[in-house]
Amino acid sequence: MGAKALGKVHVVTGPGKGKTTAAFGFALRAAGHGFRVCVVQFMKSGSTTGEVLGAKRIREIKVFQYGTGRFVDSKSITEDDRRCASEALAKVKEILDEGECEVLIMDEANIAASYGLLDPSEVLEMLKSRTPGIEVVLTGRNAPREFMRYADYVSYVDDRKHPHEKGERARQGVEW
Repeated sequence: MGAKALGKVHVVTGPGKGKTTAAFGFALRAAGHGFRVCVVQFMKSGSTTGEVLGAKRIREIKVFQYGTGRFVDSKSITEDDRRCASEALAKVKEILDEGECEVLIMDEANIAASYGLLDPSEVLEMLKSRTPGIEVVLTGRNAPREFMRYADYVSYVDDRKHPHEKGERARQGVEW
């Protein structure tokens, strides 16, 4: 495969809906060209989202989830939250060191870093020392400035209008 053509870092951030969806779209595109894709989800668990359910149908995409199963409250981080983030980061390191995939998506890594669950300098060091040719995507709100400075691509997702503003609930297959 053409892994030598890969190797950039992407950051997808902002307050709007669609960061994870954009990353899974990237995964689908890469898988369509035969690239192996690993998705490490920080602060997420369970296979009820459409992205995870769809990815299970594509052999080139592997999803690894590290979450407690509950919403992470930035004002009361638990030891379980820290443990899950540490386990996720260990998986990222393993993938980067072993070259298990040509594309690595670190879903919600940005928000995990902003909550203090990840040390941005440790993440950057891992990215800088990774096996050559691995394309990396970091998603989530509040991307650290260091991530955005280092990245080759930065995309900012912002809501201009959303049904939740009218009190409408999230819909299966659309929001999750």
